Amino acid sequence: MNNETKFDYMKRAIELAELGKGKVNPNPLVGAVIVKDGKIIGEGYHECFGHAHAEVNAFHHATEDVEGAEMYVTLEPCSHYGKTPPCALKIIEKKIKKVYISQLDPNPLVNGRGVKLLKDAGIDVESGILEDVSKKQNEIFLHYIKTKHPFVAMKYAMTLDGKMATRMKDSKWITNEDSRAYVHELRHEYMAIMVGANTVILDDPHLDTRRQQKESRNPIRIVIDPDLIVPIDRYIVQSAKQQPSWFVVDELIDEKRLDPFKEKGVEFILMPMPLNMHDLMGVIGERKVDSLLIEGGSFLHAKALEANIVNKAYVFIAPKMIGGKEALTPVGGDGVEKMNDAFRLENIHVHHFGDDVMIEGYFKQGE
Repeated sequence: MNNETKFDYMKRAIELAELGKGKVNPNPLVGAVIVKDGKIIGEGYHECFGHAHAEVNAFHHATEDVEGAEMYVTLEPCSHYGKTPPCALKIIEKKIKKVYISQLDPNPLVNGRGVKLLKDAGIDVESGILEDVSKKQNEIFLHYIKTKHPFVAMKYAMTLDGKMATRMKDSKWITNEDSRAYVHELRHEYMAIMVGANTVILDDPHLDTRRQQKESRNPIRIVIDPDLIVPIDRYIVQSAKQQPSWFVVDELIDEKRLDPFKEKGVEFILMPMPLNMHDLMGVIGERKVDSLLIEGGSFLHAKALEANIVNKAYVFIAPKMIGGKEALTPVGGDGVEKMNDAFRLENIHVHHFGDDVMIEGYFKQGE
């Protein structure tokens, strides 16, 4: 088989994996394609957390006997019993001739064991096909499985003069409808969304997902509110039984104050203050949250950057100017003293949404 055909089949598997976005967390996105006699006879992807894996779905949708066929899968087939049986054993049972894998699974329960099972059964295995593409697609899973902390992205919108609200705190709307529609795609992809108490007080946001003509998953809403200053009449509190709301408060708070909020369905994370953002990420990770989208405001953005917990940024820039030295900027706090200490983005991609521009990039970690 020539490489071009091999890559084409893996591209198709990666396309299928994409269909699981927002539905499989904290599991990985996985797609699988079965090929026999030069044609695709079965396709599948991991459709929902706890349900059948991509390989099993591909077998289920096969249009003819798969014995002697080849399989293309974006992630190493699992070799352990979890919510479903091992996919590697299913591949052996179905007498697949060769398996092409895009990337190995860093999960300690797999991590090469799936490949070993296949090879020990006499199945030819080739890995590393379009590995960079599939790793980018599964950046959330790969980070979470290695660190047990959520993959953190920061999202904000600003004007050309670097403002995210007027001096009267008005921010609706900086960006256009296309940009805001993309934000709802992000909210569907990330398991949780985080804001500060002042954002809730000023904007009374819903922080839900509204995707046009598409099924949506609403994120868990996490509010940093050490002194519990958010009024109980805010939407995030009143709708907590319909969409999870977690408040991070001082562990020394009078717990009787929490009771009215708990009655509304709010859950609390009690933490020592001043808040250590790195420790909070550990707590959130323990709750099986693999990804977090921070949406402000400026004080929370500063704290997250200073704690070096932010992996990625989505910065929307609208062709508008507000002016005013008291207008809010996206990142508050004291800031760095020298340009050499500035927080730097790398691997930059620029997207256009009508007249708006969105810069997507990654922060260097561990520096």
